[in-house]
Amino acid sequence: MKQIALAIAVTAALAGCDSRQAEQKTVQSADATARTSAETAAQSASGELTAEDARAFLDDAQTRLEEMAEEASHASWLASTYINVDSQYVEALASERYTGLAVELASEAARFDDVELDDETRRQLTMLKQGLVFPAPKDPELTAELAQIGSKLQGMYGAGKYCMDKDGGEKCYTLTEMGQMMANSRDPALLKELWTGWRKVAPPMKPLYERQVEIGNAGARELGYDNLSTFWRSKYDMDPDAFAADMDAQWNKVKPLYKALHCHVRAKLNEYYGDDVVPPQGKIPAHLLGNMWAQQWGNVYELVKDDDMQAPYDLTELVVDSGMDEQEMVKAGERFFTSLGFKPLPETFWERSQFTQPRDRDVVCHASAWNLDGQDDVRIKMCINKTGEDLVTIHHELGHNFYQRIYNDQPFLYKEGANDGFHEAVGDTIALSITPKYLKQIGLLDEVPDESKDIGFLMQQALDKIAFLPFGLLVDKWRWQVFNGDVQPGDYNKAWWKLREEYQGIEAPVARSEANFDPGAKYHIPGNTPYSRYFLAHIQQYQFHRALCEAAGETGPLHRCSIYKNDAAGKKLRNMLAMGASKPWPEAMEALTGQRELDASAIIDYFQPLMDYLEEQNKDRQCGWAEPRA
Repeated sequence: MKQIALAIAVTAALAGCDSRQAEQKTVQSADATARTSAETAAQSASGELTAEDARAFLDDAQTRLEEMAEEASHASWLASTYINVDSQYVEALASERYTGLAVELASEAARFDDVELDDETRRQLTMLKQGLVFPAPKDPELTAELAQIGSKLQGMYGAGKYCMDKDGGEKCYTLTEMGQMMANSRDPALLKELWTGWRKVAPPMKPLYERQVEIGNAGARELGYDNLSTFWRSKYDMDPDAFAADMDAQWNKVKPLYKALHCHVRAKLNEYYGDDVVPPQGKIPAHLLGNMWAQQWGNVYELVKDDDMQAPYDLTELVVDSGMDEQEMVKAGERFFTSLGFKPLPETFWERSQFTQPRDRDVVCHASAWNLDGQDDVRIKMCINKTGEDLVTIHHELGHNFYQRIYNDQPFLYKEGANDGFHEAVGDTIALSITPKYLKQIGLLDEVPDESKDIGFLMQQALDKIAFLPFGLLVDKWRWQVFNGDVQPGDYNKAWWKLREEYQGIEAPVARSEANFDPGAKYHIPGNTPYSRYFLAHIQQYQFHRALCEAAGETGPLHRCSIYKNDAAGKKLRNMLAMGASKPWPEAMEALTGQRELDASAIIDYFQPLMDYLEEQNKDRQCGWAEPRA
């Protein structure tokens, strides 16, 4: 979904300079770090640390981090778009250098804990301590090991394939190819084989992941946190436990809608596949929902819609019939943002982005958005297919890029979303405006369908958006339990499936054991990307959408509103995005929505017509599922 290397990079690059220049930069950086450390230590020993010292330290720290982060971004880009032993080696070395500097500066920031400071200086020092996802201990050997593990895990995932017998020979498939097959096939045996086959990539990751957690926990403790769980949950301008409780509270608001959707989908899949494949009660087999991780169910829409439910359009058909190529799909997304007053993307974006999967090398196809220099070197990395899903994904990824550009004059530590959910929510907010009204405006539809087809539209939306919510919550719940020791390595897979059964009401199609490491088959686990941001984004995007539609003067149903070409909505959005992370997220939320807290009621408002429909459909069905025992 995204990569914002400048804010949380754990890699650095040698790209753009020869070995002597790189060597010189390394020595200069090490010397500067040593000088700052020695000077600060001397001041601390003599009790002379002041607020002025803290501000000077922050200025120096942000300058050096920004310089190294630019190198980091290039190394990470190289390792993702040219997967081989050399790019992984460069990325690991760069990661070691960046992490070493970030850990050193985080430790130095802790020296100012007892100094009386203004709120902004204190906020920046705290952000400096929290800048890494997996903080390494001060031990340089552990820093190097952590960097190597991270690079290996991402490389293992990116190069993963599954080979199967086909037409008398063996054919190997990438994850992208398997994803397309799972989206379109209705053969339960093939779907089960693909589901099981992809997960063979993960077991070799497990010992590396265990070690990574061990080192990361040690690094978190050196920064004053109990473990990585507390460290990760401390990044949201609120108490860590209060943050987790608020996530649960928002989930409980939307859980009735999810359960109603689950009940309807299970009944329809049972009608199609029969009792032997899908039981009429209980959990849904995970391989039958059109997605490798059962995190979004939109690909089974044709199976779960009613006979008389006609979708207003097929977005994939519209894309294909338009004749757009992959880059033209991106151009369409850019035009949405420029219609709201954002600057067009720079030429370098079109020259340097990866839009399609190369034929001559392995790449990480997982869609992501990048800013490599903290200014205008923005890019996306995708293996675009000419589908409606990828058109929506493009709008999402461009949301990151336009967000990155509009806050690029902020200090380094503020070049980020108000919280990480904001960054994910922006693009999705724009994607909510991909309505029939918008599609007609850009020439993909001839006429806007009447409201008689809205339930079909909302069903399609819910199969992706509402179905995602429990998955978006449980991924980090699993990690938090791993990080704080509640789940030991011998129970990694058991704990994973306990959460998936409890929250999603799905089950593995074949027996799973601790010989498997199914969390590793999801990019964000080996990629060390926190996942709470996606759950937050699915709440925030509807809050944002409701507020922007109000600003645009739209008075109809939320699901029919599009802010395309609306100056008032564009201005409000740009003003909030330009804040970056310079203010606590409740202030950014208030600037756009008038609210200072998360509020899932906007989702309920958006999907209320569908909820009414589902309650009617489910009135004679036994809904729910037996949750796993503790």
